[in-house]
Amino acid sequence: MQCDGYAPYKKLPAERITVAFCWSHLRREFFKIAERGDAPIATEAVARIAQIYVIEKDVRGTSADERRVVRQARSRPLVDALRIFFEHQLARLSGGSDTARIIRYGLRHWDGLTRFLDDGRIELDTNIVERSMRPQALTRKNALFAGHDDGAENWAIVASLIEACKLNDVEPQAYLADVLVRLVNLALYAIAGRRDPDFVRALLRFAPTAAIGPLLILAASFVEGRVRLALWVIAILALYSGPLLDRGQGWRLSPAHFAERYGLIVIIALGESIFAIGFATAGVVITPATIAAAVLGLAVIAALWWAYFDVFAVLAQQQLSATSGVTRARLARDCYSYLHMPMIAGIVLFALGLKITTHDVHQPLAVVPAVALCGGLSLYFFTHVLTRLRLVALIRRTTKERPGWIGPGRLAAAIGTLAAIPAAVALPALAALTLVAAVCWALIVWDLLHYREHRIQVREARP
Repeated sequence: MQCDGYAPYKKLPAERITVAFCWSHLRREFFKIAERGDAPIATEAVARIAQIYVIEKDVRGTSADERRVVRQARSRPLVDALRIFFEHQLARLSGGSDTARIIRYGLRHWDGLTRFLDDGRIELDTNIVERSMRPQALTRKNALFAGHDDGAENWAIVASLIEACKLNDVEPQAYLADVLVRLVNLALYAIAGRRDPDFVRALLRFAPTAAIGPLLILAASFVEGRVRLALWVIAILALYSGPLLDRGQGWRLSPAHFAERYGLIVIIALGESIFAIGFATAGVVITPATIAAAVLGLAVIAALWWAYFDVFAVLAQQQLSATSGVTRARLARDCYSYLHMPMIAGIVLFALGLKITTHDVHQPLAVVPAVALCGGLSLYFFTHVLTRLRLVALIRRTTKERPGWIGPGRLAAAIGTLAAIPAAVALPALAALTLVAAVCWALIVWDLLHYREHRIQVREARP
């Protein structure tokens, strides 16, 4: 724990908590004396500490191991020399002087002040924490009028949670919105289904996994490295395993609402792809090649929209409406809750690749943008294939119809866009975008030519 020299911190159990002290507090006291003038010892102390800060500026943003190595090589000699300077000057100063008092403060806290030399995770000071506390300090007058001790305590809890999120690179608004929406949903489910014992039992089975996920995400903000990644993975598995373990028993859902909800999510993701084009061209000289890339990007987005909303979404909603009970809940879980996740991920990856492509159309893409551009589209179309397999399995099991398991169009588009990755690495970015746009629109032409009558039948029977 890194802190100032506040006395209660020193009473913490040393076997459990290692305390590191703040150089900024020490430097600040010397600076106050140096400001008065005619204070050579304080002025030199400020200058010596400033040299340590120069080294910290050089290693800021590097790994903990790299910081430790540089500190051992460059900072330790300065720190050791500073201690010798303190001890030598203390012997010459009057014991009651302000300068002697500050030097004694530094020497009493020397072990905690120098811990940053042996641990690259430790900062030189607590300035980051103090800056994060400033917004709370600015509202302290308002907090004096909380109205009740319980209200003040609740506000302190919320403020602590928000600052903990900010310190650990977690967006507070997004986290709190996710948690609160889940809690409100659970409460509304409980109210709506209080007279339905089956629904209440389903809600109780679902509630633990819905609560564990956000708690794990919060816990992950307090750790780093592989532990944080592991907690994120476990949180995702917990959130998405609830419906799978529940097996759909007791749930009630509206097919039209469910299909519309996920259709809106697809529209939002496609809209973000359009924004990616605008962000990529900001500050870039607009050339005919840049305009061509923007047009091709819009063409691909339009093809993705067509591939989903023309027949695919209509057919999925029809099959969902034709079922009921546990079968409907499981179909909604598989085709929407589960399979739409990689579908949206594919759109997001494509948007990332499109942004980089539009920014520099003449250079070949690096491996990561190329995989994002082409692999994202492949993931999108391959998810369509998996959704069709799920729907066909239901149709074959519940009716006498025997539709084909796989339509060649989307499978060919998935394979074609995936195979375009080597070309995207070798060719100029504009050529790679042209290639994937051609694959996408070839799929649309295929659907128009080979499924004309089927499209009409499906759309006429739209629920």
